[in-house]
Amino acid sequence: MSGGDTRAAIARPGMAVAHGPVAPSSPGQVTLLPVQRSFFLPRFSRATPSISLAESALKVWHEAYNSGLLPQLMAQHSLAMAQNGAVPSEATKRDQNLKRGNWGNQIEFVLTSVGYAVGLGNVWRFPYLCYRNGGGAFMFPYFIMLIFCGIPLFFMELSFGQFASQGCLGVWRISPMFKGVGYGMMVVSTYIGIYYNVVICIAFYYFFSSMTHVLPWAYCNNPWNTRDCAGVLDASNLTNGSRPATLPSNLSHLLNHSLQRTSPSEEYWRLYVLKLSDDIGNFGEVRLPLLGCLGVSWVVVFLCLIRGVKSSGKVVYFTATFPYVVLTILFVRGVTLEGAFTGIMYYLTPQWDKILEAKVWGDAASQIFYSLGCAWGGLITMASYNKFHNNCYRDSVIISITNCATSVYAGFVIFSILGFMASHLGVDVSRVADHGPGLAFVAYPEALTLLPISPLWSLLFFFMLILLGLGTQFCLLETLVTAIVDEVGNEWILQKKTYVTLGVAVAGFLLGIPLTSQAGIYWLLLMDNYAASFSLVVISCIMCVAIMYIYGHRNYFQDIQMMLGFPPPLFFQICWRFVSPAIIFFILVFTVIQYQPITYNHYQYPGWAVAIGFLMALSSVLCIPLYAMFRLCRTDGDTLLQRLKNATKPSRDWGPALLEHRTGRYAPTIIPSPDDGFEVQPLHPDKAQIPIVGSNGSSRLQDSRI
Repeated sequence: MSGGDTRAAIARPGMAVAHGPVAPSSPGQVTLLPVQRSFFLPRFSRATPSISLAESALKVWHEAYNSGLLPQLMAQHSLAMAQNGAVPSEATKRDQNLKRGNWGNQIEFVLTSVGYAVGLGNVWRFPYLCYRNGGGAFMFPYFIMLIFCGIPLFFMELSFGQFASQGCLGVWRISPMFKGVGYGMMVVSTYIGIYYNVVICIAFYYFFSSMTHVLPWAYCNNPWNTRDCAGVLDASNLTNGSRPATLPSNLSHLLNHSLQRTSPSEEYWRLYVLKLSDDIGNFGEVRLPLLGCLGVSWVVVFLCLIRGVKSSGKVVYFTATFPYVVLTILFVRGVTLEGAFTGIMYYLTPQWDKILEAKVWGDAASQIFYSLGCAWGGLITMASYNKFHNNCYRDSVIISITNCATSVYAGFVIFSILGFMASHLGVDVSRVADHGPGLAFVAYPEALTLLPISPLWSLLFFFMLILLGLGTQFCLLETLVTAIVDEVGNEWILQKKTYVTLGVAVAGFLLGIPLTSQAGIYWLLLMDNYAASFSLVVISCIMCVAIMYIYGHRNYFQDIQMMLGFPPPLFFQICWRFVSPAIIFFILVFTVIQYQPITYNHYQYPGWAVAIGFLMALSSVLCIPLYAMFRLCRTDGDTLLQRLKNATKPSRDWGPALLEHRTGRYAPTIIPSPDDGFEVQPLHPDKAQIPIVGSNGSSRLQDSRI
């Protein structure tokens, strides 16, 4: 292309493509040269070495805008992408957000989100809820709640984070007064991240303990066992073939159901692994084996997140898929055992009369809500690393259905083994069924001792628990790190993100040490019951109201149309505005009505411990009104109503993070200023940087591209 035939190709949203000759450059003048994929870079003469690339690019942009030449760049860029096999309006394979980064590909995001949503609760909570609430009949309210509450909320959070390319704090540029919702999400993720990794460390401990010829919880001949211990294998030896006329008293109690048996797996868990104290206030000693495993689990989490989503996105290829391999292996082994069919029927047999009970619907709604990880901040964070035009609507449906299908599938795995153990003992399945840590670390490990090569099955089971836990823990830690980095927003913290990750991991390890003491399980269950209970429901409800009614449903629907190329389906529009908030409110009311003081086995928590639990729950909710009052005090306005209006309207940097995506009402009408908070990126990011505003108003350098 000769200098006299140069054609400028710069895009202004909404304008027709215009071609026109541009005069040859003179010394000190900036011209445009076409490069690969129709990107245009400024060309400088030797007379202007002091002009930075960013300043010159903005100057060219402004001149072209004033001359009415603007969207050729967008048009030719879309054409170039189509010629290279990409669909126009979809992202190219390289990072769009060069500083913040994106997922390597869409599979990484889907697998990470599946690993985040599919956690320990799918294995140790859903099967128990299902058989307790009517078996197969529970599936009906469960999937109803999935359709009307789970998938819509999942789609809302994914689209929210993807549109703004910000974490759970930065997205609240949409309505700054509600930024306390983001802080509440951070508090919830902090609580969950602390105790969740303790559960993973216990799974690590059992995994290492399974590396032996005989599982240590198989028999009652260990130093920690009591006289009341009655092992499953002991029962097997006495009930195979002809039974003696007189049985030992403890086994008679076992078979006649007259006393509750104490299994060797329960005594191993309570007397050896935990060395459980008699009260939540009696911490006793720190269990050094658990402390070591806690260090191992935090090191693993840190190493997998050392490069943020770039490293974790590769790890999830294994951590998100291998649990399904283990589940399938355990399922095939389980259904071939005697009594497995009885256990599965106990799990699935419908009791249709229970559908009329409000408790069944409440349990279904609560399980969907908590299982998908709504209001934790993780979904917003993971979606913020998507490319702008990614189809998050499709992803939300796939991930939500995968999560629920995994829960149902895990029920078959759990109850086939429990049915086998119940048949072996001659008791009802309800006598061996359990949930939570009791299922994962007592009932199921005991059942595994009945299988040939039991250490192998134990290794597989606990390795699966470790991977399920890590998938969730990755997102919890990344949520906190992303929120901190986005909030500070300067160049230094962007370069030192690894050190931020290390700092958060070390803090999580130190805060988790009390949970490895002899009273640790009491505190773990206290945090599990209160830290992420009704507070999540309140946070999610306020988020729906803020987006749909404060920001405005029409504005949000237009944002999604600009991002995806189509508006959200009518069903989702109705759910977001009316149905989902109503269901969330129902969950809140149900949680309050069904509240019972927490217990662990036969231990009743003291009043001061319950008060601490409520304080943990309130600490995340109180972030919302406290920050709202702070924002009102800092907002300009002559009257309270004017302050309220200014505090709830979107900030001027709300919208897509990249300039090339700011179309429609987000299209700039004047030359971009360093204070405008959106990004302009160059083809060669190492040659230019321009300052941009972080979510807290601080400026940072950011790559530019035109």
